[in-house]
Amino acid sequence: MTPTHPAYGQLRPVTETAAVLLADNPGQMTLEGTNTWILRAPGRSDCVVVDPGPRDKSHSRAIVEATGGDIALTLITHRHHDHTGGIDRLAELTGTPVRARDPGFLRGSDGALVNGEVIEAAGLRITVLDTPGHTGDSVSFVLDDAVLTGDTILGAGTTVLDSSDGTLADYLASLDKLVEAGRGKALLPAHGPDHPDLEPIVRYYIAHRRERLDQVRAALRELGPDAGAMAVVRRVYADVDKRLWLAARSSVQAQLEYLRVHG
Repeated sequence: MTPTHPAYGQLRPVTETAAVLLADNPGQMTLEGTNTWILRAPGRSDCVVVDPGPRDKSHSRAIVEATGGDIALTLITHRHHDHTGGIDRLAELTGTPVRARDPGFLRGSDGALVNGEVIEAAGLRITVLDTPGHTGDSVSFVLDDAVLTGDTILGAGTTVLDSSDGTLADYLASLDKLVEAGRGKALLPAHGPDHPDLEPIVRYYIAHRRERLDQVRAALRELGPDAGAMAVVRRVYADVDKRLWLAARSSVQAQLEYLRVHG
């Protein structure tokens, strides 16, 4: 019987070429945990791993067992530790090269990922799509039948914008790109369940961001144009668990910076 989400430590097939291993690191920001995607063309023994997950020996061992250690390439969607913490352990165990947008995560390769690049590995063609916003280095990977979106689009809820280098203008542009890239393709996110059709999810994300912007504008009319991000959070996110307010503050800060430029 095929396991269903969430299935810790079990390789769960999703599409003809994609299966997922869920790391046992659930939390408010990681949902049920981090999805490590294993991509393999039919009839091939080698594979591509996307996001080796957190620094967790048991998860790294599970990846090795699921792949037989035959990893042609490991790809990284963005810099956060719940996606990159397992890089060195996996490289040590399998010798896999690792590529990312951020050169600091390269292993066995001197080539950072480039927007529009087509990667041919393990019998697959994978197109790199820059999708900054959640972080400045966020990328998505486009397959023939699916898009791996990292944290740019999650399988449940909405994502946080890291205001240290993610901007709302970038994020909205990234969502528009994903509408085009994702037509007729499945959503394979880094957290939460997969979905058979990306397009309605990304359109919901766009509508949600526009709604939040309207709420922030309304809050500023009441609080004054110089109101701080946390004051806006208390007004706009009053119905959200207070434990999530610090993360919400980062997104609100990105929204305030956007409104100062775009109104």
